[in-house]
Amino acid sequence: MSQFWSPLVRTLTPYVPGEQPKIAGLIKLNTNENPYPPSPAVMAAMHAVSADALRLYPDPDSSALKQTLAGYHGVQPNEIFVGNGSDEVLAFAFMALLKHSAPLLFPDITYSFYPVYANLFGIDYEEVPLNDAMEIDIADYAKRECGGIIFPNPNAPTGIPLPLQKIEELLIAQPNAVIVVDEAYVDFGGETALPLIRKYPNLLVVRTFSKSRSLAGLRVGFAMGNAALIEGMERVKNSFNSYPMDRLAVAGAVASYGDDAYFREKVQAIVDSREQMTQELQQLGFTVLPSRTNFIFARHPTIPAEQLAAGLRERAIIVRHFKHPRIDQYLRISIGNPEECKLLVQTLALLTR
Repeated sequence: MSQFWSPLVRTLTPYVPGEQPKIAGLIKLNTNENPYPPSPAVMAAMHAVSADALRLYPDPDSSALKQTLAGYHGVQPNEIFVGNGSDEVLAFAFMALLKHSAPLLFPDITYSFYPVYANLFGIDYEEVPLNDAMEIDIADYAKRECGGIIFPNPNAPTGIPLPLQKIEELLIAQPNAVIVVDEAYVDFGGETALPLIRKYPNLLVVRTFSKSRSLAGLRVGFAMGNAALIEGMERVKNSFNSYPMDRLAVAGAVASYGDDAYFREKVQAIVDSREQMTQELQQLGFTVLPSRTNFIFARHPTIPAEQLAAGLRERAIIVRHFKHPRIDQYLRISIGNPEECKLLVQTLALLTR
């Protein structure tokens, strides 16, 4: 039936999401999901939404969620954009803010949705290589002509963070380009760029509820930045889908922010497990990059990563292996609960004997 495709569709290489296999007894450490459930307050709030309310369209502005986020993060509601997961938020940012005559810049090793969106929306782009330490080097972006810059902080899949000072240096060097900092993993030890949005009108910070707030299945994301940036994204949103946030998602997201103690407890548990797993894998001879996320990026000195991934899979443990030439010897391993982390390390010990 491909004869009915538009010319654009024929040129697309879609994003490949992490595998969601149905394997009995699976230990799933391949998509950076939170190993802990969301706060009990989330389910209570969603159950409290009346059935009668579901026959009505939701608030197109998601005002309750914007008010909650504004109060927590110290910004104004008109400095917040909310959407159906941070992937959708990023899509609106690409359409509204990053399509210009000069190329968009992003790292060569990063979130693989960036080139997908660039191709989908007809945005010229250039991939900027990470340095030899697998880090984003701000100097590589500072003096290049560009129509915008986007990168995760901490970066994915490497997990390596940039300090706030470096991001500010880039904002100073590129005052005429929108800089999107994708902070999907920032709660696990990164340094947020949010304090800079009032000082730099070209900064957009994007967040998700999927990782640190255990709501990947609910699909909630948001962006924070100068009101003019947000207005541009709202114009695109309201030309595409005026109601991206449903009533249940808004109720659950608001409740998640209402239980800050639970959020901090679970984030700390993941950080503790990450540090322990890092030490244990290093003791097995692995090189582990310095992660500030809910995953680690590790390679063994002698055994190919593809072989290790296959061996883990045979034992019902799924991790992520990328075939990109610079990282094809690394495994990206999501941080599970303590028992899952223990079994992962024990299995890798067997596979690397």
